Amino acid sequence: MDITIIVASEGKNLELANQLSQFVHDKGNTSTVLNLCQTDLPLYTPAQEKKEVPDQAHELNRELKESKAFIFLAPEYNGGIPPVMINAITWISRCGKDWREAFNNKHALIGTHSGGGGTHVISAMRMQLSFIGINVLGRSLITNYNKPLNEDSAHYCLDSLLKLI
Repeated sequence: MDITIIVASEGKNLELANQLSQFVHDKGNTSTVLNLCQTDLPLYTPAQEKKEVPDQAHELNRELKESKAFIFLAPEYNGGIPPVMINAITWISRCGKDWREAFNNKHALIGTHSGGGGTHVISAMRMQLSFIGINVLGRSLITNYNKPLNEDSAHYCLDSLLKLI
């Protein structure tokens, strides 16, 4: 898999994920859209981890380790990252010997469709994803109800990401 598009929403961010996936395919590359809302991961707690790391977390870990690059898309929740994304990242980090193994030294584009400005979630994703070892592109995609996707910018960002894999 060339690019895994990880989306933390079933609304406009999922629509954006599908649009970007089509752009990736039009450029002759492969992508898959991974909707975290459909993974049904339990809430991470140390007690839950002691019981077992869920099979869904191991499957996500395998998928992400096989991916060459990522696109992360999430709406802004109270100025930050949606809980479903934080929970998934936490579980994935608990799957192997190296908690960064699914992410380390891979590249990612980040974006949002947000009811607000979206800059807070972009900043939060950039900080968290960089911390877990992902090289996040400098440019990001921000859309909202008054600002549709700029397709030229999207293609530029995708071309920048694809050059890195």
